[in-house]
Amino acid sequence: MAIYGYIRVSTKEQNTDRQFQAMAEYAVANNITIDRTFEEKASGKDFKREVYQNMKLALRPCDTLIIKELDRLGRDMEQIKDEWGELQKMGVDIIVIDNNMLNTANKTDLERKLISNVLFELLSYMAEKERIKIKSRQAEGIAAAQARGVQFGRPTLSVPDDFGKLVKKWRKKQISLDEVLRLCEMSKSTFYRRLREYRLMS
Repeated sequence: MAIYGYIRVSTKEQNTDRQFQAMAEYAVANNITIDRTFEEKASGKDFKREVYQNMKLALRPCDTLIIKELDRLGRDMEQIKDEWGELQKMGVDIIVIDNNMLNTANKTDLERKLISNVLFELLSYMAEKERIKIKSRQAEGIAAAQARGVQFGRPTLSVPDDFGKLVKKWRKKQISLDEVLRLCEMSKSTFYRRLREYRLMS
């Protein structure tokens, strides 16, 4: 029944003191001893982190894992849900210092299940909120760029004024395809695409 702490920041430049202090204060307030603290400076994009994986190897049923915030596990909400479920299956209790309602330590199986349900709803909400935020930022960025005159999407290539005449000559084999492409300054795929459009407009 060991108690482990996990502390993570995303880059080497970031400081872990705040998380260490929060963990120490929690231990004192709850009269517990943290047997070992795993510290890691790595991105939270996934769970393929060396220190985190080493910590999981050390975890045993009835052990307790303490983190300061839920996003110390990772930044992908769906992955956090999966990881939380895996830790629960391992029989590991989880304490989230900044969110006491998610703590599973000293809870019954029913209470743990209810906590997991609350967690999943919370993570789904947070994930949707993040998606909306990203879409909003993208829309704002596109609007700002368009206001500056930036064009999005594949640029439309114009065809020469004599495109129709060149096509007729090519069909009559009066000029080669290579010659048409050179005169139109087009690739073969663009030429055939413009040819289809030309037929529709004719």
